[in-house]
Formats: sequence, C-alpha cells, structure tokens
Amino acid sequence: MKKKGIRYIKKYTMLTIACGIFGIGVALFVDPNDLAPGGFTGLAIMINRLIPVSTGMLYLILNIPVILLGIRKFGWKFTVSTLYSILAVSLFTDLFHLMTPVTYDPLLGAVFGGALIGVGIGLVMRNGGTTGGADIVIKCLKIRIPHMKTGTLMLMLDAAIIGMSGIVFGNFNAVLYGILSSVATSVALDFVLYGGDEARLIYIISDKAEGIAEKLLEDVDIGVTFLNGSGAYHNTEKKVIMCVVKKQLAPRVEEVVENDDQGAFMIITNASEIYGEGYKSFFADKGR
Repeated sequence: MKKKGIRYIKKYTMLTIACGIFGIGVALFVDPNDLAPGGFTGLAIMINRLIPVSTGMLYLILNIPVILLGIRKFGWKFTVSTLYSILAVSLFTDLFHLMTPVTYDPLLGAVFGGALIGVGIGLVMRNGGTTGGADIVIKCLKIRIPHMKTGTLMLMLDAAIIGMSGIVFGNFNAVLYGILSSVATSVALDFVLYGGDEARLIYIISDKAEGIAEKLLEDVDIGVTFLNGSGAYHNTEKKVIMCVVKKQLAPRVEEVVENDDQGAFMIITNASEIYGEGYKSFFADKGR
C-alpha cells in the first residue's frame, strides 16, 4: 500500500510539472503572438479573441463535454488523471498569463511555444494521463473508424483549427506560424515519448494472460503477441505474452502486470534495434 501511495505521489507530481510546462508554452509564447497551434488549445485562444473569457477557463469549458464522453467510453480510471491534467493546464495557463510574455516574435513563439506544449503533453502521456480535448475525441473516433491512423485523425483536426485561425486573426501568417508550432509540438512530443531507438523486449507468463494483453492493447496502446508455451513441471499449456515497447513505456507495462497478477513471471531485456510499424523501417534503414 505504501509503495502504491508513493507511486501515485510521483505520478501526480510529474503531471503537475508537465501541465506547468504546457501552461508556459501557451501563456508566455503562443497566446501573446496570436497563434493557434491546433487542438483545444488553439480553439480556446481563438474564442478568447471573440469573448472576454480567459484562455485557461475556455480550455476547461471546452473539455467538459469531452471529459463526460471519456467517462462514458473509458470509465473513471482512465479519466481521473486526464481531468486532473485539464484542471492543472487551465490553472497554470491563467496564472502564467499574469506574467510578461517571453517574446512577441511570432517565429520564436511558434517554435519554443510549440516545443514546450509538446514536452508537456509527452510528460503527461508518459505518466498515464492525457491533456483531454483532441486526445479523447480521437480515441473515440478510433473506435468508430479503426482503419484510420491516429496521426491522420490528429492532422485533420489540427488542420481545420489552424485554418480557422487565419479568419479569426485576420492574418494568413497566423496559419503558417500555427503549422510551424504544430510541427514543433509533434517533434518534441515524439522525442519525449519515444526518445531514441532503444526499447525493451518483455515476456510475460501469467494465468491471466488474456486480461493483461487486453489492458496492454487498450490502456498502454501497444501491440502484443501470444506465444504458446508449456510448463515442464506440470505439463500445462500456457500463453506467453511477448511485446516490444519504447523504454519509457516499460514501467507502464510493469504496472499493468502488477495490478492484474503479482505472481506473474516477467522477463525484461534490452532490444537494441527494432524494425517495423511504430519504429524504423528495415528497408529504408538498410538503404533498400
């Protein structure tokens, strides 16, 4: 119980820091330069120019129906950390708005603001949460249209929001800077989530393999493979879960296994090179 409590303290401490970084990116870089980087952040910034409500409060208001949808679709366990992140982002955004912006140069605002937002989102996701908004909407859309890639759906949503910013701000340059900000966010997000090529190869032997695999697929969003195994001592058939994950996600896999079956047998080893979907291309990397 004590170990679990410490883990929760660490988790929410990191979520708080991550949301603070997100808030800095919005309040001190992006918003002061009339940039809408996509997502609900961009929507909140644009609506702020139309009605006298703070950007942070608008971000919270926009997320209320999305949170209710998330609770309905994915349950409270998924939504609690997301709700905390949304409230923290809203609070930090409005608090940092009380400070003088770091820059009024739209290029610097787009690059550094977008990067800070990406770092914030990445740290939130690494600690089992989301920043709400588009993340939950896209997760729900994936249920209805599973053949569409997450990145494609995100790109379509961001493109629509960034396109509208040119009308709201009355400046086409805002669209171009918004695109640049989204690219910076994407690069920073990928770096925080995936880092380099180093990964973990994990084997899990458990009597609850089906349930563990389901949670790894849904909660951690990674692919798993079942291997057929047989215990030599009792000669019983067992399913062995094999998965490869970026090193940053390995603790989340361990947490899933710990919550479902503390008696599971787990082998974790380093994988120096991984090729395939979600990693690098074998043929491209080998120059073929």
